[in-house]
Amino acid sequence: MHAGSMNCFRLFLILVLCLVAAGSSAALRPETVRVALVKGVETLRIDGTGILLTDSKGYPLRLEMPLEVKRSRDGILVNGKSLPGLIASAPARVTVNGKGYRGLLEVTPGERGLLVVNELPLEEYLVGLINCEISSAWPMEAIKAQAVIARTYAVYQKQARRGAPYQLESTVMDQVYEGCDLEDSRAARGVAETAGELLTYDGKVIQAFYHSNCAGHTESSERVWGLAIPYLRGVPCQYCQQANPVRWELNLTLKKAEAALRAAGYQVAGLRELRVNGRNDSGRVQEVAAYAARGRVAVPGVAFRKALGYGAVKSTNFEIRSFGDDILVSGVGSGHGVGLCQWGAKQRAGDGFNYREILSYYYPGVTLTKGDAR
Repeated sequence: MHAGSMNCFRLFLILVLCLVAAGSSAALRPETVRVALVKGVETLRIDGTGILLTDSKGYPLRLEMPLEVKRSRDGILVNGKSLPGLIASAPARVTVNGKGYRGLLEVTPGERGLLVVNELPLEEYLVGLINCEISSAWPMEAIKAQAVIARTYAVYQKQARRGAPYQLESTVMDQVYEGCDLEDSRAARGVAETAGELLTYDGKVIQAFYHSNCAGHTESSERVWGLAIPYLRGVPCQYCQQANPVRWELNLTLKKAEAALRAAGYQVAGLRELRVNGRNDSGRVQEVAAYAARGRVAVPGVAFRKALGYGAVKSTNFEIRSFGDDILVSGVGSGHGVGLCQWGAKQRAGDGFNYREILSYYYPGVTLTKGDAR
């Protein structure tokens, strides 16, 4: 089957799955997204009922479920059978390592192990995403705000990564997505009541960055990524502190800090001390001064956080204290701080603001539009 036929086959399967799931023929050509679920593993397990299987060229396969998939020298092994790749789909769900997913699953050999990509309708992706990024128990206006920004982010990435094997990671590198098992009626309602809505600026879909908790003030994009974007300017936000004040600590030795900074490319051999050296108007650290055997090395706050690990240094709003050969990094907030603050949005929704007001506050100057952004 040539490439054109393969694309038609994939579109046909997505169409069938969408019609079965929706119980309607209204959406004749739903917009889809491609999400990388698994990268770099050597083995995985695929299961489900009513599974339709083909190889990567579109030829039907008859294999007993469950499938044990392994990386091989020339492609993949599926229950011991050598294949260039695998496509699996079902009317309801397909499981990968125990997690359920809608749409198509494509398994191909990656550079380091297996690559699993889930292709599914955008709106179904959003329903599964809500309880990964926030909670559907939150006020409905916060859920609707999350649906709009997640849709906007996905559409922007789809346009930016056109032609790539996938457009989105399923982790914090893009948006957290763990499949259809976390779907519920409130998540579906929030997506349905904002169906097709996107945030735009000057007629273009925006980069709808968001984060968990800004600790009082969101951050301007240029301070994190070096690029000033007009709708990603820092704004005051005390709402997250009312909803969920986040405080965190990291204890480590100077030797561990030195190893992390050296691995990130900073020449800090013989590290003796770390100090916060300046903050910006959002309260976040601009620079960390690292005093080493050969003198002082300046480490930007965002680079310091990346070097020590985003999960350990949860934001760039922190203090550093020294205790001999040990240091304590303590801070507030969680995430890069750019764009919408999720806990702030929750509190604003609880205070009576609707999702349009919430979005316009965190993304100044944007327009809420509705339509096919493909």
